[in-house]
Amino acid sequence: MAARLTAAPPTIDLVRGDFYANDVDRSYAWLRENAPVYHDEKNDLYAVSRHEDVMTISKNPDIYGSHMGFRPDAPPMPMMACMDRPEHLVRRNLVSRGFVPRQVSRLEPRVREICTEIIEAARRKGGEFDFVREIAAPLPMIVIADLLGVKEEDHDRLLNWSDDIMCALGADDPVLIQRQAAAAAGWAAYNAAVVADRRAKPLGEDLMSILVHAEVDGERLDDESILMESLLILIGGDETTRHVISGGMHQLLLHPEQHQKLIDDPLKIPMAVEEMLRWVTPLQNMMRTVKKETELRGVRLGEGDRILMLYGAANRDENAFERASEFDVERDPNPHVAFGGYGNHFCLGSSLARLELRVMFEELMARLPQLKMANHAPPTLRPANFVVGIENLIVDL
Repeated sequence: MAARLTAAPPTIDLVRGDFYANDVDRSYAWLRENAPVYHDEKNDLYAVSRHEDVMTISKNPDIYGSHMGFRPDAPPMPMMACMDRPEHLVRRNLVSRGFVPRQVSRLEPRVREICTEIIEAARRKGGEFDFVREIAAPLPMIVIADLLGVKEEDHDRLLNWSDDIMCALGADDPVLIQRQAAAAAGWAAYNAAVVADRRAKPLGEDLMSILVHAEVDGERLDDESILMESLLILIGGDETTRHVISGGMHQLLLHPEQHQKLIDDPLKIPMAVEEMLRWVTPLQNMMRTVKKETELRGVRLGEGDRILMLYGAANRDENAFERASEFDVERDPNPHVAFGGYGNHFCLGSSLARLELRVMFEELMARLPQLKMANHAPPTLRPANFVVGIENLIVDL
């Protein structure tokens, strides 16, 4: 067990993005030990930091609902992440048609082709390059673009929209907020054109065609619902996978002996991917709202109270993981909650993310085994209160 931390950490503001980018593990450790059900008075927001409590909330939607939204600084939106059963089940079953195992497995040749092209392009350049921009970011962006019907010539626009939509979460910078609004408007206009195109054509196999033509209780989704679900897929599929690729590679470069294990035995890569997911935990938290009075670890929670599940804190919980503060590509078992815990809202795209991560690291180990850190400043974390990851990683061939 980690040593008991008695000194309170710096101010805990669960809504501010810079809280998650500045030594957050120290704050998480303090919370787990001293206030596992913590009340952030400034934001009138509770948070749980222990693995067991995240699982409890995830598995009890009748007590902890999603009906009031999943973000503490935004109202609920017409998407499945803000729904409880039965509406959530209907919507999830509809969207999940694009993520069934058959659909995901058929993507592997395309994913491997993308990985090969990305890695070989970086190798041809030689010397130093930004791993995030050149390798980690393009793969999930291209895969999600294919799913959402974005043309190849518009890939860079999609990447910029995704970045800018996320940049203002937990920030109060008016410039960032303006960028976010412009990006959201840009994606909305583009998405509307894709939806109109799919409505005019017979049902195809891409996810946008499935969303457009599928019926819910005899009615098709309206344009706003399709926009919201596609936005959730864009953010969930692009930003998160990118950060695990970059954060996972960063850890391998910091631990050469673990890097070598994967080079020598690629069969270890699926297990290593699970540890990368645990270590990076790009999705830092999700909110639930108490639907009826309850008690958690002796703390009374009333109807309407909002509570954050701190996935990053749960994934460092010594009660759930031996040597939780160590990165270990051979960790087994590994009951991480990087995909949003378990239960009704378990990440639909988890199989696709695992596919992308496995294939990318298989190709990296085979094609760039000599990769090393360049002599630059350490990577920086994006200050955001939702999806967090390193923004740059300068490497050398």
